[in-house]
Amino acid sequence: MKMILHIIGNKDWQNANNSGEYAPDSLNNEGFIHCSTLKQTVEIANLFFKGATDLKILCINEEKTKSKIVYEDTENFGQLFPHIYGPLNLDAIFKVVDLHADENGQFILPDELEE
Repeated sequence: MKMILHIIGNKDWQNANNSGEYAPDSLNNEGFIHCSTLKQTVEIANLFFKGATDLKILCINEEKTKSKIVYEDTENFGQLFPHIYGPLNLDAIFKVVDLHADENGQFILPDELEE
């Protein structure tokens, strides 16, 4: 199984569960849902979510995702990131893990996701 990850706030996760699929604002604004690989997740969390305390990581089975996934570098990071071009069907999510920061405010990879 090929896994990709998506960082999400608790409220957005609750809304997705209520609606039956996940379609964040980025889908309308940019055309896709931002995701990352396991190795990219902590860096992305520290870059874009600093100070947030209500985050989860969605573990997504790429093979069960109904929308198209494209690996690309739209932000010129020098790395390819997985982007989901359409709503995320919730049955592609096989695990949801809380994301916490350490005492210095830096996010750390949850034990459940250690390789």
